Amino acid sequence: MPSPPLGGRLPSLTGLRWVAAFLVFGMHVRNFGFFGPGPAANVMATVFQAGGTGVSFFFILSGFVLMWSSRPKDTALGFLRRRVARIYPVHLVCVLAALLLAVTIGSEMTPGAGPLLANVFLLHSWSPDYNYYQSLDPVSWSLVCELLFYVSFPLFGRLARHLQARGAVVFAVASAVAVVAVPVAITVHPISWPIYFFPLARLGEFTLGIALARLVMLGRWRGPGLDVALAVTLIGYFVVPALPNAFGNTFCTLLGFSLLIPAAATADIRGTHSVWRKPAMERLGEWSFSFYMVHVLVLGAVKTLLPGAISLSAPAGLVVVLAMFAVSLGLAWALYTFVETPGRKFITGGRKKAKTAPSPA
Repeated sequence: MPSPPLGGRLPSLTGLRWVAAFLVFGMHVRNFGFFGPGPAANVMATVFQAGGTGVSFFFILSGFVLMWSSRPKDTALGFLRRRVARIYPVHLVCVLAALLLAVTIGSEMTPGAGPLLANVFLLHSWSPDYNYYQSLDPVSWSLVCELLFYVSFPLFGRLARHLQARGAVVFAVASAVAVVAVPVAITVHPISWPIYFFPLARLGEFTLGIALARLVMLGRWRGPGLDVALAVTLIGYFVVPALPNAFGNTFCTLLGFSLLIPAAATADIRGTHSVWRKPAMERLGEWSFSFYMVHVLVLGAVKTLLPGAISLSAPAGLVVVLAMFAVSLGLAWALYTFVETPGRKFITGGRKKAKTAPSPA
């Protein structure tokens, strides 16, 4: 295929972000036990037991998007400021919300001074201590990984920009091997460290995304289309429960995600059909980060305030879950509109630039 225009919008990837965030939501609903034993709980286990792989999707997608949108003449400091601006305002508000919930309704995750400071500065999942990496808003551990990715991208991105197709393939294979090597290593030599949350253990997923983006940028991607890529992804997703957790979190969906993300990007470049590009999917994708960050706080608050909402029968449990979903989505819209977007503009100086930029020709 011809080389695509670089840095253009890829709305299908935004839509797929929402799917990944929703899978994580479903997994946490299951883990919290809102459905009692019975058919509903069985359905939740079947559909959402592998929902944690949505985080792996985020990590691969992060590498892909950062490579695709990178600016060759950008400074490392400028790049890092824009990326921190993308995640930190929502993270800080969620930290404050978690503290407010802890002091008002009580919480088993109320942190001490050490975990609190580590959480605020996105250092907490470097610790093997549960009270650190699951403190306050538990899903924020993944932001520590993202921060590592942002710090390392100027190096990996510069390397990738000098690679041609063959080098990009080697880079992708080496990254995939690094991802698979982690569960293999801890299976052969078990360790007490919660490796799933450890940032260095997730770096291979990020660099895999960078390599895949480079292939698409060169016009040398030769993978299947969206339909086949989605089928491979679904097969891997539903195989997850058959393997140990160490493998299930990354291994089973690695091939599918590595096909699906470039396939979706290619569909956008070529203008071919993609359901993920629908306006509703793109809008939900824009809210997906805020939704991901706030949903566990909502689930935890309901569990604490309404202990009777746990282990409900199917009809009542479904009503509770739909209500929590609606509240999480409403809060996600509010966070995106009033925190994420203006916070990013404030940190990057976007408003000032908008006022001084010349009118386009």
